Amino acid sequence: MRNAERGVNGNGENNGTTATARPVSRDATCGGAACQGEAPSGPRGTVEIENRNPLPRRDGHALQGNNLMRTNLGLMAALVVAVLAMAATGARGAMDAQTIAAGLAAHDRALHLTDGWIRDPYIVPAPDGYYYLTGTTPNPRDPREAADRHNTGLGGESIVGYHMQLWRSKDLISWESLGTPFSLLDGYWARKMPEAFKGDDRSQWHLWAPEAHFLNGRWHIVHTTPGPVQRGSNLAVTKGDVLQGPYAFPLGDLSRGRHDPSLFQDDDGTVYLLWGNTEIAPLTKDLTGLAAEPVRIDPAGSRPGPDGKPISRIGHEGATLRKIGGKYVHFGTAWSTDRGRKGTYNLYYCTSDKITGPYGPRRFAGRFLGHGTPFKDREGRWWCTAFFNANVPPLPREAMRGRDAGDDAYTINPQGVTIVPLEVTVGADGEVTIRAKDPDYARPGPEEAQTFGP
Repeated sequence: MRNAERGVNGNGENNGTTATARPVSRDATCGGAACQGEAPSGPRGTVEIENRNPLPRRDGHALQGNNLMRTNLGLMAALVVAVLAMAATGARGAMDAQTIAAGLAAHDRALHLTDGWIRDPYIVPAPDGYYYLTGTTPNPRDPREAADRHNTGLGGESIVGYHMQLWRSKDLISWESLGTPFSLLDGYWARKMPEAFKGDDRSQWHLWAPEAHFLNGRWHIVHTTPGPVQRGSNLAVTKGDVLQGPYAFPLGDLSRGRHDPSLFQDDDGTVYLLWGNTEIAPLTKDLTGLAAEPVRIDPAGSRPGPDGKPISRIGHEGATLRKIGGKYVHFGTAWSTDRGRKGTYNLYYCTSDKITGPYGPRRFAGRFLGHGTPFKDREGRWWCTAFFNANVPPLPREAMRGRDAGDDAYTINPQGVTIVPLEVTVGADGEVTIRAKDPDYARPGPEEAQTFGP
């Protein structure tokens, strides 16, 4: 199928097909046990995949009566403390509109667009003239978002919710909330395993890394989740060009176990599913199954791991694919030390002439850009989303320049959505080179596990 029939393609570009996402009114208030879950603080399985699976409350029940009142008073007090702490530490909100507008035109520095709690921010330009934004977020109106701005989203204190929040903007400056057009209650697993969704305690319900792709005149939502159904990722497809339910779930059970899924549509119309770091498979035309066996698309060569064994994969999560010129560009995310939550959360890439490889060597895309979304704006400029992911509050830029960050998890990104300008060049030989234009994102730190060329 030709690009003109497909809306937004796998390169993050649009071609004029109409798509809309209307504001959605939904009772998404975080209340009772939904805000009070407890969880183990250690990693799940290996140190490479962060633990996103809190355990239920110790008492197993929702808060009621006086307990709820005391909890709400406690949250109000926490809000006051948080505001005072922000003032004392110089924490700031997003940039003003004039500063963002000037930065968009200059395309030479990082821009802080929004300041709400978010991880894995995903921005896509759609054919209706809007940019759409989603990501890993708390439930709407969860008071912990303001009280604990540097919550990591992990372990027993996680504030990750089970709704997909959505915003849109004409200019990347002013953002309009469209509510929560999708939640785990709307997903396939709520139909397939309804018993897992019973009860008042929703503290184990977490919707991670949602993406919204406009393909063939419909919106396609993918996400990963550790609970209430373990490894219960979804592929949800709208009935038409409006991003709202009811949804179809063409993959059914086959969607399960796809960590950080993403979609890519090639020039011939074939839709590919990516997951992990990284497997890829074409989907059937009706999206009901895999059209071929999955293959791994690792970069060429290897790097020494923390245990001395070679590592060949591009990273451990957040894989995505773009086509630039004639090259397929495979992006992946890893901590700079290849150890869980040690160093900085970075973005890497490799390129190939064929979607299934072989791919060239692993290359450095940007520091602090892990699980970022590379996208092209309507003026043809490339950007990558970035967000706060660290164990300590963000450090000043000058404090991270030349700093060996291997002893903990660090970032310069404030809470919210930041976009960083990318320089994307296609050489005479067709090779694609990508680098962050902001100097504080352009170079790896001294703790980087891999040595990169100039």
